[in-house]
Parts: sequence; structure tokens; C-alpha cells
Amino acid sequence: MTVHEHEPVRRVAVVGIGYVGLTLACALADAGFQTLGYDINADKVRRVGEGRVPFDGGDAELDALLARAVAAGALTATADPARLRDAQAVFIAVETPVEADDHRPRYVALRGALEAIAPHLAPGVLVALESTIAPGTTRELALPILRAALGGEAGEAFFLVHCPERVMPGRLLKNLSTCDRVVGGVTPACTARALPIYQRLTSGALHPTDATTAEIVKTAENAYRDVQIAFANELALICEELGADVFAVRELVNSSPHRQMHLPGAGVGGHCIPKDPWLLVSAVQECPPRLLPTARAVNDGMPLHLAALARRALAAEGRALDGATVVILGAAYLEETDDTRNTPALPLARALLADGADVRLLDPHVAALEDLPVSAGLDALDGADALILVTAHREFRALDLPAAAARLRTRVLIDGRNVFDPAAACAAGFRFVALGKGETMAAAPAG
Repeated sequence: MTVHEHEPVRRVAVVGIGYVGLTLACALADAGFQTLGYDINADKVRRVGEGRVPFDGGDAELDALLARAVAAGALTATADPARLRDAQAVFIAVETPVEADDHRPRYVALRGALEAIAPHLAPGVLVALESTIAPGTTRELALPILRAALGGEAGEAFFLVHCPERVMPGRLLKNLSTCDRVVGGVTPACTARALPIYQRLTSGALHPTDATTAEIVKTAENAYRDVQIAFANELALICEELGADVFAVRELVNSSPHRQMHLPGAGVGGHCIPKDPWLLVSAVQECPPRLLPTARAVNDGMPLHLAALARRALAAEGRALDGATVVILGAAYLEETDDTRNTPALPLARALLADGADVRLLDPHVAALEDLPVSAGLDALDGADALILVTAHREFRALDLPAAAARLRTRVLIDGRNVFDPAAACAAGFRFVALGKGETMAAAPAG
């Protein structure tokens, strides 16, 4: 047992100041830790140093907390890894994407972060991986890098844990401050070193375990959601064909004890759910996964299904998708954010473009989606042939349907998020089709 195990932690650093990292840095500063945010993105560092959140989709409380922490000198930001030398605890929150072709994890960001900071870390430092990672990553990737840099073993020369985040845009601080946390150490001493810090961050319970278990828990949490959403989406397709309303079916299913059917929708986006099932199974050799890849295929197919609905609705109006102008309502994957990571709007747009449509994207929070420009004003509706709702932003929920219909050349509206009332849409003159609502499939325009 070393002296470092008992040294109170006062100076901390957070590597990666995006959605997760910045929220964590603000919470640490608010809990009384002298906090340093480190990122290789100079613009993020500058904006955080000025007390400004560098993304949309947080919350007003996060904006205020960052401004207070920076003004008080409790939180600073840097792009210089050498400044981490005084940190007694370092939290890493960087992305772990998967390859598009084989779904294998890409650890460019995590490996790069570890290799950049490891030479500057002090003996006895606690390193906590908040990033979502495949089972085995803490021991197989992080541990050797830290062992080589710090010249000793985990639990003695340094401390290493995996404590996966449980936040999401729109509820960042609330989730961080109230959710239970799973703290998985490489050794029991590592877990014990981390627990007092996390006790100061959340009112939720702490669950000490080993690193591999923590890795499986986090990836399984999101794989569970993916499977449940896939069930809801497949049931939506069944209801469409059989002439039922999946949302009415869902309500009645959930009236049965111990049932909690998820919501179907236009597709699954965000940084976590589309990739975490692949992270979970990436190290598995002897048990080929079947359920999780199937769920991924169902959910990835939903944007393509919306394109098919638009094609059928336009055909009913005597217009081909080839040459039609289609407006996608929403570029972000989540309402009231600018987060476009794995948004269903992108594969939908690509599918429509491949079929010859002219595609316009409309989103009040997003300026561009990869190489596709995004408009913020309703002028994007002028002369269009179809609207497809992907993101339930409040601006779209409040859309004046008769006024919107008046702007169109062909009045087709596809609802991928159960936002619009079918009767109101038809009364406004739309040929209206709603995902999962079979009775709208043959809806004729009013008047």
C-alpha cells in the first residue's frame, strides 16, 4: 500500500471536453476539485476557457455552471498535455467509434489520448476511463500504456478504473449527478481509490466491480435499448401492413404488468446505441452473436423504410421520387440538440438522392450534415413535393400545417416520430403517412 492511496485528491483533469467530458469537468469543479480540461481541439479549449459551452443540447444549468466555474478559476482548459503533470486524477472521455464495414472498434482517440498524456502523469495518479469501450480494453490497451509510462503496476504505481458515463444530451448534468455509477477497477485498490471521488459527484449508488464487468455493463445497457427499439420498430412495420396503430398497440401492451415496450421511430442515432452492441460482441470468439446484429439491421433499416413510404405516397399523387423535391425535417438525431452523430437523417438523405430526388434538410440547430447543407428557415419548403419528419424538434411540433401545405408543389407528409395528428394533416390537404400507423397508408388529401 503506497502513500498515494491515502493522499486526498484535489487536482483533477478531464481529457476530452465534449458532451461527456465538459459536463464531468463542470461537476468536478462544482464539487470542489481544481479542474483542468484538456482537448486537442483548440476551438473547444478557447470557448471553454471563455466560459462558453462549445455545443448545443446541454442545458441552461450547464451553461451557468461552466461560466461560474471559469470565473471562479476552478476550471481551466488547455491543449498542452504537459499541464496534466499536477493532476492527481485524470478522467478520459473520448469517442470510440466502430468501423463502418466490419464494426470493429477504432481506438484512435483513446490510444492517442493515453499516449499523449501518459508521459506527463505523476506517480500515484488515478486514471478513470469514462469512454464506452469494448470488454477487455482497459486491461489490454490502457494498462500497458500506463504501466510503461509510470514504471509500475496498477494499484501501486498508479490506479486505473473504468467508470462508464451514463449521460445524454439534454439531461447531461441531471444524469451525471443522480445516476448510479459502476466503478470497475483493474485491482480492488484501484476501485477503492476512485470511489471517494465519484461519491462527491452523484447522489446515486456506487457499484464497485472489476473493469471487465464494468465494460460489459455499459455496452449491454445500450445493446438492451437497441434490441428493445428494434422490437418496437418491427412491430411498427407489422402494424402498417395489418392496418393498426402501433402507438395504440404499445399503450395496450404496456398496460400488462411487467411490459415496457419502447417507442418506434425513424431510426436510432447518437454516439452510443448504434455502436455499443458492436463493442459488446467485438471480442467474442466462440459465441457468434445473432440477436444483436439482427436488431442493428432492423434499426438501420428504418430510414430506408421512410424513403419507401415517401416513394409510395408520391406515386399515389402521380409523381415519381426521381425528380421530386423532398424536405427532411430534422438533421440532428435528438430533438433540441445539434448532435448529428449517426443521425437517421443522413442515410435517409443518401437513399433519396440515390433515387434521383432533390433533397433539402431543415433544422434550426444544425448548419450542415457532412457535405449536405442544412437550412434553418421555412423557405426550404417552397416548391417541395414531400416532407419527411425525422427529428421531433419543438419547431416542427408547432408547424402550421395549412401554411406549410400552401408552400408545397405536392402535398405529401411522412411522419417518422408520431408528432402530427392524422386528421389535422389530412384537413390541411396533405397525403399523410405515419410510421407504424396502417390506417394512414391510404389517406387521401382533403378537398
